[in-house]
Amino acid sequence: QVTLVESGGGSVQAGGSLRLSCAVSGRPVGSGLIGWFRQCPGKEYEGIAAINSGGLNTYYRNSVKGRFTLSQDNAENTLYLQMTDLKPEDTAMYYCVADFSLTFFWYAGTPQSADAGVWGRGTQVTVTS
Repeated sequence: QVTLVESGGGSVQAGGSLRLSCAVSGRPVGSGLIGWFRQCPGKEYEGIAAINSGGLNTYYRNSVKGRFTLSQDNAENTLYLQMTDLKPEDTAMYYCVADFSLTFFWYAGTPQSADAGVWGRGTQVTVTS
């Protein structure tokens, strides 16, 4: 059974940085598609960053490209999301998700969708202006 536990969220001023962590158990962090989704207040879920098996390809939504960076530590079996130059519109609940489809990543849906994969419980990020 795959389990994902997020940490590292918090409150930060605009322009600041945070690093989110996702501790993965039940499968190697690099064994398949894994990444981060978020739900901003009043909005739908959206995929923001993902990495495929072996780390050969990374995917970023345009709104975070150049500011957010994915990395993984195979020894610690942990996925990270380094977030810099944070903006108030980045305020959201951030979820670590594994084994979703790329179609779901780009077009999203809900965690109950058939190709949504496995979700963590989320960590809140609040960016103040």
